[in-house]
Amino acid sequence: MSATARLGIPMLSAGQAQKEIYHNEALQTFDAIVAANVEEPPRVSPPASPAVGTCYIIASGATGAWTGKQDNLACFTAGGWRFIAPIDGLFAYVRSTSVWAVYRSSAWELGVLRCSALNIGGQQVVGVRGAAIAAPAGGTTIDVEGRTAIGQILSALRLHGLIAP
Repeated sequence: MSATARLGIPMLSAGQAQKEIYHNEALQTFDAIVAANVEEPPRVSPPASPAVGTCYIIASGATGAWTGKQDNLACFTAGGWRFIAPIDGLFAYVRSTSVWAVYRSSAWELGVLRCSALNIGGQQVVGVRGAAIAAPAGGTTIDVEGRTAIGQILSALRLHGLIAP
């Protein structure tokens, strides 16, 4: 059986008998990965009574029907478990935690979104990390309360990764 290069979707061939089997197989795979969502963070064992249509990310050390399927999406269908090997860039919404999971560099990252800027309403509100800013020092007139407030602001910016430490 020939399949697509990236996702392994089964392809029909000329003169093939029972084409509906291959077509339905392709639809099952598309159903799992288009707007993918999983029930919870990666887990090692299949749930006892999964509902048809539920999907999971398989963690390392998988057991039972999931043995040897680490990092795959496991989607339960009327015909049993269907496993989909992820490719770099595959996103899935994790329903139990309301975060996104993305498959990157042979591993799932949960809750990490990567970008070079965050724009809201057409206005950039966060960009790449700024250079370090030194704490206030020196001067002939010193406002202790002002310096304390500036120091706290700088600490908060460093804590959130907006400026270098």
